Amino acid sequence: MENSLVKTIAWMTGTIVSFSVMAVAGREISGVHDTFEIMAFRSIVGFAIVVLALTSTRQWGTVSRQHLSAHVWRNVFHFTGQNLWFLAIAMAPLAQVFALEFTSPLWAIFLAPLLLGDRARRVQLISALIGFVGVLMVTRPGVGEMSLGVPAAAASAIFFALTGLLTKRLTKVESVASIMFWLTFMQLVLGAVGAGYDGQVTWPTLQTWPWLVLIGMGGVCAHFCLSSALALSPIALVMPIDFTRLPVIAIVGAVLYDEALDVWIICGAAVIFIGNYMNIMSARLQKT
Repeated sequence: MENSLVKTIAWMTGTIVSFSVMAVAGREISGVHDTFEIMAFRSIVGFAIVVLALTSTRQWGTVSRQHLSAHVWRNVFHFTGQNLWFLAIAMAPLAQVFALEFTSPLWAIFLAPLLLGDRARRVQLISALIGFVGVLMVTRPGVGEMSLGVPAAAASAIFFALTGLLTKRLTKVESVASIMFWLTFMQLVLGAVGAGYDGQVTWPTLQTWPWLVLIGMGGVCAHFCLSSALALSPIALVMPIDFTRLPVIAIVGAVLYDEALDVWIICGAAVIFIGNYMNIMSARLQKT
């Protein structure tokens, strides 16, 4: 048990570091590349990693074309959410973006009946309402000037929820290798189309390439580490560890970008966490 806990903490440390690196790298090149370009070039890195992994492990046979329409919808939602996330990273405090990102599971409560046919229970609705109180604490509408990054971060959480629900559906009929291949391939195509639609593409320079590589590697590593942690331990244990991403990124934002350590953001994120955790624990109790 102790060995499993140590490994879970190690994998989650990798997750937290990877997401934080992605955020900083995205902020650093946001003045040079638009979000479409960032997505296109990061997908080149991610696609190369997946191709090398499939080749070295000889898993090309598990890549299927039977559910391409589901892959397309999943990746359109993910591409939209990721672009909104990078936009938010460039315009809003990092801690605020991460706090709003944690609402994704709450949006899934409302979207699951539509996509998966699940019925929302009363405790789920209550946990969602608690979470949205936290959202109001984080955003504080009407208090001061709100940047475009705040609604972008909130919208990205909705699209991440849609992505998660479609991923859950795909895992029942597709291998992880197949999902990862179509993820990186389709993201590359969508990114290339988005980057070139206006006929103007800012190509990577010696200064921006390292950041783009970090974003690509960070995305793959973050999802791999998180999946590995969930394979070892229940989500009720993994989620509290994942929540430490918020204070970590708040400190990073304060040190690198002089962002204020806003008490409202920290408290609102804690309320969002309580709503999420209530939903997780109620689901565990229902299974026992």
